[in-house]
Amino acid sequence: MDGSSLVKIKAVILDYGEVLSHQPTAEEWARMANVFEVDPGRFRPLWNRNRGDYDRGDLSLESYWSRLAEDAGVTLKPEQLKKLSQWDVEIKTGLLSNMPVDMIRYARQQFAWLKQFDHQTFSAEVRVIKPDAAIYQHSLDGLGVAPSEALFVDDRESNIDGARALGLSAIQFHSVAQLKDDLEKLGFPVLPVDSTTLSSVFRA
Repeated sequence: MDGSSLVKIKAVILDYGEVLSHQPTAEEWARMANVFEVDPGRFRPLWNRNRGDYDRGDLSLESYWSRLAEDAGVTLKPEQLKKLSQWDVEIKTGLLSNMPVDMIRYARQQFAWLKQFDHQTFSAEVRVIKPDAAIYQHSLDGLGVAPSEALFVDDRESNIDGARALGLSAIQFHSVAQLKDDLEKLGFPVLPVDSTTLSSVFRA
């Protein structure tokens, strides 16, 4: 692409899978393949076979995995279907913030990205503030995870201590570079982010 072409570009459109998100690791492919009792090398073609219909919305989650199981020659148990569904969407995201009613109203009106969180917990709506254990529990319940299954990020030490006391893993936010390093130490692959945006997310 030459410089003259760049001048005409007014928008950037990004794919999600394997662009904004990383492709599954060999271990993640293997754990899914194990459910279907097939070799990981054979599993990927089975996974792809009906994926277009699933992505298009022609197949429900249950139908997609049931067809894959049929192709693999196995029968899925309900608990296996639940596990596969969780692995397919992987990590949930929650927003947990001390915030008054007027600010909550403004944020929801102005920040469309709030809708991307799987669950939101705001102090004024639950009438309890961090670091009270009840507000962390509200967020955990909304996400449907146990404390040991959650990672909490906050800029205040008292809030970090409150989360850890309940059994959550926690990282105190100081800078984007530090957060990136801490996440990578925990095994999270991290893509480049806008430092201004990220700072505003963890400020409240």
